[in-house]
Amino acid sequence: MENLRTFAERLFQDSTAEECFMPCKTHSNKFVNDMMELLFPLDIPRNTEEYLMRFRDRELQFRKLLNSLKVLLKQDIQTIIDDFFNSLPEIYDNLRKDAESIYKFDPAAASIQEVVHAYPGFFSIIVYRLAHQLVKQNVPVLPRLMSEYAHGRTGIDINPGAIIGNSFFIDHGTGVVIGETTEIGNNVKIYQGVTLGALSVEKSLAATKRHPTIEDNVIIYAGSTVLGGKTVIGRDSVIGGNVWLTESVPPNSIVYHKSEVRIRSGRLFNEPINYVI
Repeated sequence: MENLRTFAERLFQDSTAEECFMPCKTHSNKFVNDMMELLFPLDIPRNTEEYLMRFRDRELQFRKLLNSLKVLLKQDIQTIIDDFFNSLPEIYDNLRKDAESIYKFDPAAASIQEVVHAYPGFFSIIVYRLAHQLVKQNVPVLPRLMSEYAHGRTGIDINPGAIIGNSFFIDHGTGVVIGETTEIGNNVKIYQGVTLGALSVEKSLAATKRHPTIEDNVIIYAGSTVLGGKTVIGRDSVIGGNVWLTESVPPNSIVYHKSEVRIRSGRLFNEPINYVI
């Protein structure tokens, strides 16, 4: 067995040889939380100048994260920072629409403020929209760290490469998976346990569209799975719970499983019910 010094030397050599450029996960997680507080503050600034100071603090945080990636960046750090913060007004407007959609359609939501600060679905959408902006700016690694932080907190796994329209609603959310090349239109609602995934996980297909397209005004209920890059769920469709889809459905479709209810008589069933756990 290797002694501790020899093992430490091997780890050092491996890490330097692989040129590991990784932002600190703790700092990345804090940046996510601080960006949420910037956009939806619980502690309201006293004036505009105080708000601008908070922006400058977030810029410094962002710069430190980018510095750890500078060898991999395709643009200079200041340009990335400027483009990211210039995108925040549009991101904020989209997030307001998301929150309003959740409040409008969830009878349990008492206020938009409750949605913003308590709903895991909305938190995951905030992180997605920030991380997706970084994907558009070709920032490596950091968007995935951000999305995995949201995944760990909420159980909702949204790849930052996915394209998601306005007024997006994730209800409950635990177990939701949205793959990298998924395209989702406007006013889409999905429930817990929904998977928008790929038919194949072959590495050779990494550059192809592997995940489905969900058009406007679609509802996908709990436990449903939609797979494949050529699979399109047409606008205004409803996908019922526990549906498995690997092919497209036209607009205005309703797809569901028909349940069968059998009333047990005094006699035993012809086929025994066996449970294996």
